[in-house]
Amino acid sequence: MEAGQALTNVTRLTFIAGGVLVAVGVIAYIASGAVSLTALIPSGLGVLLLVAAAIARNPKLRRHSMHVAMLVALVGIIATLTNTLRLGEVFAGTAERPWAVIASALTCVTLLVYLGFGIASFVQARRSRA
Repeated sequence: MEAGQALTNVTRLTFIAGGVLVAVGVIAYIASGAVSLTALIPSGLGVLLLVAAAIARNPKLRRHSMHVAMLVALVGIIATLTNTLRLGEVFAGTAERPWAVIASALTCVTLLVYLGFGIASFVQARRSRA
């Protein structure tokens, strides 16, 4: 697979991850009774990924856009990690805001998988260029 194809695949994956995160945020917002705008944070991350994927349609901007998308994913992972570690409280029934913990966990897992595939794609693209 050539470098351009690897970046095209990660662009497609970026659209998917962005869409999943938008859905997670909207569902969390609805599940929380639409009282907390912070439930929409996953949607904000998803929109940023969707914008990066849209920009990546331009071959000249693709590499830079995908690097920005990976940075967004890394920041999102770091931001949701603390809440994700409270997942045990949800299962124990002691979580103060269970929907926030679940949304954070889904966001974190989605971004971890996305970042893993993105890094693998970048490595593959680098190898094919060499």
